[in-house]
Formats: sequence, structure tokens, C-alpha cells
Amino acid sequence: MEWENRGNCALEYVSRVHTVMDYIERHLDGELSLEKLAQVAGFSKFHFHRIFYSQTGETLFGFIMRLRLEKGAGLLAGNSRITVTEAAMASGFANSSSFARSFKQHFGASPSQWRVNPDCRDNRNMGMTTRNSGQMDRNPEKSLQVSKVYIEYAGTTQIWRYVMAEQARTVEVKEVPGWTVAYVRYVGPYAGDGELFESLNSKLFKWAGARGLVRFPDSQHLIVYHDNPEITEEEKLRISVCLTVPADTQVDGEIGKMTLAPGKYAFARFQLGVADFSEAWTWVYATWLPDSGYVPDDGPCLELYHGTGPDEEGRFTVDICVPVKPL
Repeated sequence: MEWENRGNCALEYVSRVHTVMDYIERHLDGELSLEKLAQVAGFSKFHFHRIFYSQTGETLFGFIMRLRLEKGAGLLAGNSRITVTEAAMASGFANSSSFARSFKQHFGASPSQWRVNPDCRDNRNMGMTTRNSGQMDRNPEKSLQVSKVYIEYAGTTQIWRYVMAEQARTVEVKEVPGWTVAYVRYVGPYAGDGELFESLNSKLFKWAGARGLVRFPDSQHLIVYHDNPEITEEEKLRISVCLTVPADTQVDGEIGKMTLAPGKYAFARFQLGVADFSEAWTWVYATWLPDSGYVPDDGPCLELYHGTGPDEEGRFTVDICVPVKPL
């Protein structure tokens, strides 16, 4: 019993630190004081720094600074119309000069250089590599070729239908009311690691199944990519394997709960084998987005899985989901 209690205590620490990480991510443009974050975690402010570092390997404010800089880098790389000052303010910096100094120290390039010169980003050896899931390829020549495209309008929803050599594609832009999800989180490299995704899914579904929370087709199975692998170092990439649950669901230990914010998302439907995800993500960013009239909005990208697993040919039916806003 003593060892069981010690294990539960350790998992409670993990759960509380994950809760704080989620809070920080949602409030990067606000004031993130030690007192407030310790209160969110339910720990004494005098000990929270050490607890956070012991769980993450980063200092609390080092983590905050990194996410703010990565958010700013993503804004500059993804939207040519945003100014450096606007990116700085949206990322939680008091002014553009402090943002620029910290940015150059972290990335080795100024914000202006980062935006106009992709080689600055590649020089940090954080370019795209093939992986199991959620990965873009920076080479647009690999993007799938489109022969025809049709746009339909159903109320306030827009649907793009592409006729392609390999298979048809559809992209639907629609409002999402938000999801409450239970999740298992992983931090670190996940490129091409099918066993890792299988393990995370197994852990989540065993927990949810024992509580009667697996209710397909009503349940939604998602993977949330909190970080941009073009910007964040591999060892610090965060993913959450998620299942939608009722808002009052109780979680514990390494099973966390969070709310995915409502907003407008593009849903790009694919049937993909394990080796096909990279090309699919490339197609969304290199082919669909530039011609869509939208730009990526602030917030994580998702993969929404349909069905209970791969088909007989080992392919998954999945929506690549990107938060978007008008250009």
C-alpha cells in the first residue's frame, strides 16, 4: 500500500504540472506570475519552481519564455502581414525591443530575418523530418498535384473538393464549439514512432473504457500538437492523445483534462498509411492554405481520427485540423 500511495503522489505531481503548462499556453499574452501559477498548481509558491523543474527539466520562467518566443516565431513565419511589434505583443512581451533581443539570443536570427529567410530557421536544425504523424515537409514540390477544385457553400460552411491523381480530397471550414477532452501527454521526439502512439492510445483507452467513456461514434479521438516541430526542439515537443469526455469527468494521475477552445477550423479529410502523414500535412500547408483565403490562427493543430483503427490496408481515416482565420 505504501508503494501504491507513493506512485499516486508522483502522478498527482505530473497532473498538476500539466495543468499549469496548459494554463500558461492559454495565457501567454497575459501576466504569468509565480503566485498565480503556484495557485493554479495547488503548490506553495516557495517550492513550485523546484517542483516544475524536477518534472520538466526546464525552469518555470524558462518554459514561459520559450513558449512566448516560439509563438512569436510561428506568427512571423505564418503571416507575412503581421508586424514584429504585433507578434511581440501577441506573445506576451512588453515591447518589440525586448522581444527582438530575446528572439535573436534564442533563435540566432532577428525576427525580421526569421520571417523573410527560411534558411535562418533551417540553421537551427529544426527543419521537418518524416514522422508518424502531424508532420509537414518544407519541400512544396512534394505536395500532391491538383487537377480540379470545386468550392461549395452550405450555409456558413465552405467545402473544397479536389480532384487529384491519387485520390479525392475534401477540406471543410467550419465553426467548432470546443471540446472537453481527457488526455495522455508525451514530451519528446515522436518521429516515426508507431509504438509510442500505440502505447499512448492504449493507456488512454484503458482508462476511458473502464469508466464507460468510450462511446463511438459520439466520442472524438484526437491528437493535439502543442508545438510547431519547425520551431521547437525535438526533445521538447509536446503531444496529447485525447478523447472527448463530458465536462464534469473526473481525472487523476497522468490522465489530464483540458478544454480545446472554440473557433474556426479547416478539416482536411484523408485516408493515410503510416508513411503518408508527412505528405498530407504538406498538402494542407503548401496547396490548400495559400489558395484558401485563410491563414493559420493562433492555437494548436489537431488530427481527428474516425473509426476504431486502420482499415484492412492499414490506412487511417483522419481529418487534419488547422485553426484558421480570414487572410
